Formats: sequence, C-alpha cells, structure tokens
Amino acid sequence: MSDILAENLSGKAVMGSDGTELGMLYNITMDLKSGKLEDLLVEPHEDSTVTVDFPADDEGHYRVPVGRVQAVKDYIVVQR
Repeated sequence: MSDILAENLSGKAVMGSDGTELGMLYNITMDLKSGKLEDLLVEPHEDSTVTVDFPADDEGHYRVPVGRVQAVKDYIVVQR
C-alpha cells in the first residue's frame, strides 16, 4: 500500500471487506516507542445494528488493528 498522510484519513468512512459500513475513522493509535501504528478507532454510526467482531474501547469506538486494513480510497476497507 502506498504512503498516505494521516490528515487525508480524518473523517473517512470505514467499510468491511464484505461491503458493510462500520462507521467513521475517529483516531489512530500508535506505539510511542516504536512509532508503529496499532489500531484504527472507528466511531460506529448512531443507528448501526451491525454485529462487529472488533473489541470496543470505553467510549464505544471499535478498535480495528491496522494489519486488517486492505485498501484506502474513498473508504478505508478492512478485513472482517
């Protein structure tokens, strides 16, 4: 995957590889010592009834490991 600036990801929709919309990108976590990106924090849609296998943080954001990202175009596509 080519390099993408984080500012270009802000507010981008996140979709599962099966076409299910998961929500909007809220933030990205990283390991401060290594600089390695860890998780995408995805804010689910308010009216979402989608069952998601990703863990959620205390604020209800899905924690999607960056290793599951398959593509970044109009959507961020993640393996489900």
